[in-house]
Amino acid sequence: MQLRTLQIFCAVASHASFSRAAEELGLTQSAASQAVNHLEEHLGTLLIDRSVRPLELTRAGRIFRDGVQRLMHDYQTLEEEVRSMESRLVGRVAIAAIYSVGLSYLPEATAEFQQHHPGVEVGVEYCKPPEVAELVASGEVDLGLVSYPDEARGVRTILWQEEPMRVICAPGHSLASKAVVHLADLDGVPLVAFETGLAVRRAIDRYLAARGVRPRVAMEFDNIDSLIRAVQANRGISIMPEASVRREIAARSLQMLACADLQLTRPLGIAWRKGGRLGPAARQFAAILLGRPLPDGFSEAASGEVQKSSSGVETLRPRISAAIPEDAEPVR
Repeated sequence: MQLRTLQIFCAVASHASFSRAAEELGLTQSAASQAVNHLEEHLGTLLIDRSVRPLELTRAGRIFRDGVQRLMHDYQTLEEEVRSMESRLVGRVAIAAIYSVGLSYLPEATAEFQQHHPGVEVGVEYCKPPEVAELVASGEVDLGLVSYPDEARGVRTILWQEEPMRVICAPGHSLASKAVVHLADLDGVPLVAFETGLAVRRAIDRYLAARGVRPRVAMEFDNIDSLIRAVQANRGISIMPEASVRREIAARSLQMLACADLQLTRPLGIAWRKGGRLGPAARQFAAILLGRPLPDGFSEAASGEVQKSSSGVETLRPRISAAIPEDAEPVR
């Protein structure tokens, strides 16, 4: 069975269309259709239901697609590794990230990586946490960047760092003039919150409830950009990751309040496919994020590189940090 045939099948499965798959791969629709027909004959089963539009995979087709995607990813990784033995790194690194983590950390990491490895393309897909895990587990991406990492089915994770959570408001908010605020000052205050069900929202709710603080949720959003815009419009305060608002703090369109009794962090993690093989380029990219070469298996930290997180979990000290610059202290 030729790899090209498997590639054609994956393209048809992805687009649910023979014509769009053929266009992507530079083939005629007839050639794409014949390739999949021969594949089905070879396997002795129907992979694609052609009686519906858009096309749908059969149960066998879904199982075969998932396995082929992993196989193709491992082959591309192996090919990249062999090619890189005698020359500079080439190929592509595919990354899936939740919005707040990707937008905070990937621009700097990508710029540094491509400065050293200009022959490698970096592709980034922004999506919600469950989708990141799915893309990693399926082998469609090399690395996933998530918050509150855990090991979903088919995915391994490593705790990367913990970023501080801060109380954020608009410069015109009634609390903005205070030199220091306390959690008690937030009781009953309108809050622009993350959407119910997100891990970060659950963590914030638990933290405040344990301290008897009950802000009034005025608005909820599932992405950091919408939260930022709502707070800038002075619709309420918010509790957000410090790194996610560093540009707005520096530009003075948002203000970070000094809150002495808020000691809450958001854990960040790097995910990769369980049993999968990271190619040289993906390993180099992860090493830039972590600030050190990756050990075999991507599971152990070298001596002297480990620090304890606030929750007591060991984490690797990151090189790429999205901390707010020193010259962007909050206005008192």
